[in-house]
Amino acid sequence: MRGTTARPRHDGGWSPTRKLLASLAVLGAAASIAGLGTFATFTSSTSASHTVSSGTVTIALGATGASTNRLTVGASAIAPGDTIQRSVDLISSGSIDLASVTLTTNATTSSLLDTDTTNGLQMVIDKCSAAWTESGPPYTYTCSGTTSSVLASRPVIGSTLALSNLGSLTNGATDHLRVTLTLPSGAGNSLQNQSSTISYAFTGTQRTATPK
Repeated sequence: MRGTTARPRHDGGWSPTRKLLASLAVLGAAASIAGLGTFATFTSSTSASHTVSSGTVTIALGATGASTNRLTVGASAIAPGDTIQRSVDLISSGSIDLASVTLTTNATTSSLLDTDTTNGLQMVIDKCSAAWTESGPPYTYTCSGTTSSVLASRPVIGSTLALSNLGSLTNGATDHLRVTLTLPSGAGNSLQNQSSTISYAFTGTQRTATPK
């Protein structure tokens, strides 16, 4: 009876047992490496919010058809030395105070009445601390309070004319103004039969910027 001798494997492969152990070793190493990037952290957070809203700059004229705004009422057949008085309320109705108010006047229909700066129409603006007391038409006004100058006498047409002594720089306030146009007594025959349409544009500019 011949004895048997175990033959070594010549295929260079591993036995199934060795392969299983090797696989487990690889998986264990991978799990160890993955575990290096997993760790616990403490966190804390908090928050706050607020609302920011912008204000408004609004300059307006009083309602037409009453002493709060007679600037829409024209005049005809004027002669040298005549005056034309019209009242108007200037109202700051926005939420932001104003630094200034300016007036720009234009002639949408032009003639010597507005282009002749010497003998043509001259303009003055006054303010009353109370509402003007109106008479007419033809309209004239008296002040039961204190009168102050808003714009000194000058030719009727002008651009960005600074207005002074205004209380309407404060939001919610109203100024009672009286606009007076005068045809100078020295106006000559060349100003006969002339017609001009004068428009008035008031512009309010916001107050100086402040911390909020």
